[in-house]
Amino acid sequence: MALAFDEFGRPFIILRGQEQKSRLRGLDAQKANISAGKAVARILRTSLGPKGMDKILQSPDGDVTITNDGATILEQMDVDNQIAKLMVELSRSQDYEIGDGTTGVVVLAGALLEQAEGLLERGIHPIRVAEGYEMACRIAVEHLEHIAQKFEFGVTNIEPLVQTCMTTLSSKIVNRCKRSLAEIAVKAVMAVADLERRDVNLDLIKVEGKVGGKLEDTELIHGIVVDKDMSHPQMPKHIEDAKIAILTCPFEPPKPKTKHKVDIDTVEKFQTLRLQEQKYFDDMVQKCKDVGATLVICQWGFDDEANHLLMHRNLPAVRWVGGVELELIAIATVREGGVYTPCILRGHRFLAGLVREKSFGTTKDRMLYIERCANSRAVTIFVRGGNKMIIEETKRSIHDALCVARNIIRNNSIVYGGGSAEISCSIAVEAAADKYPGVEQYAIRAFGDALDSIPMALAENSGLQPIETLSAVKSQQIKDNNAYCGIDCNDVGTYDMREQNVFETLIGKQQQILLATQVVKMILKIDDVISPTDY
Repeated sequence: MALAFDEFGRPFIILRGQEQKSRLRGLDAQKANISAGKAVARILRTSLGPKGMDKILQSPDGDVTITNDGATILEQMDVDNQIAKLMVELSRSQDYEIGDGTTGVVVLAGALLEQAEGLLERGIHPIRVAEGYEMACRIAVEHLEHIAQKFEFGVTNIEPLVQTCMTTLSSKIVNRCKRSLAEIAVKAVMAVADLERRDVNLDLIKVEGKVGGKLEDTELIHGIVVDKDMSHPQMPKHIEDAKIAILTCPFEPPKPKTKHKVDIDTVEKFQTLRLQEQKYFDDMVQKCKDVGATLVICQWGFDDEANHLLMHRNLPAVRWVGGVELELIAIATVREGGVYTPCILRGHRFLAGLVREKSFGTTKDRMLYIERCANSRAVTIFVRGGNKMIIEETKRSIHDALCVARNIIRNNSIVYGGGSAEISCSIAVEAAADKYPGVEQYAIRAFGDALDSIPMALAENSGLQPIETLSAVKSQQIKDNNAYCGIDCNDVGTYDMREQNVFETLIGKQQQILLATQVVKMILKIDDVISPTDY
């Protein structure tokens, strides 16, 4: 881009290769950006809530994904428009920070853009709209603090956490098993949580899946599940009080790293070489046995001769175990406060109460269970399901539930769901709008109307009359001064979300409003779009 002047001194802009570029300015640019954002929000709107619809996405390789998780849908969509990409980033940042509410944040941003479009057409400057939205956002976030409740929970009382996770899982494909999956997620989080520091390391929770069985067969294992079996079929499949040697080095005679050549011209020389290798490997096995190891887990492989020797020396072994799994096994089996000793060939000895091999179905698929560990701070959620798509969707749902349980441990404030928090914020924002004398008042009112789009979408997706239902709930909230009335999506017969046990985390809801407002402000401030044409 360059600035030039004509003979009368009037400036004009020259674009390099301008015949290959299209340019939108002013209101046209803002309207084009808003329509792109609304298009993305419209796709996700039908996936909101417990009765939300699923989307089927096919990758170029032919892999099929069925999900109603907002972040996953947008991640796998092929989006070209830059503003639409901002909406994808918005959903991703909500997923990274909170883990839940990825659909709602995009629907809210789409509603804010829709309201802004009406204000821009009435001649209000986009900066004034953005400022009004910022004021309204502040009011809404403060009001959420005001209506939030503290949830007391402990190691023995995990029911509040389970109820919150059930709300998250109710909008997923796995909602028929939401009680059992919520309990599994909460127990997994409590097993790895540091309640004194209010911190949870989700890396210690491994989610593993296997096709076959029912969704109800999903279980929590206080230990590690490894998708491997014993290296030799005649090795024992059940080892009590196992002392594990974890080896991160090749369990075989070393090979020179430089180019080398061995000339063997007689049988005696070959026998000598073979015996030397066998002795070397025997020494390695003996070192493991000397420190009391009853099972070897090796990151690298070993050949069939080595496998045969291990079997004859009564030392069961597992080979080709991944680095991440090795780390989790080490965390789970090291003694509490113990040191990684004694060192064996850069490996360490760990303790597990039970190591067993389990086979599944008629396919003879085998997996290794390492249970009753010395330190149960690493756990595994083992998911079963009818097909690969169900397992992948269940893993995503469990991830959301784990994130919600972690958020409650970090900050135990909750707000009630079913759109009740949004309706309450909408009423508060509209009431506060009268205190602002400037043009921003219009934007603040528009923000309140946009907040109503979430309960409206919930009612629409549940097959209810959206405007009629929203009006009834809103009037009941105003009449009773009750911030807990929301949309009765499950036809329970009451609008009170406390009776329905529908909760959401306060930080998740605040993050939704803050992120959506920031992205909308950014989109409204763009007034010039220069992009290459399609040809």
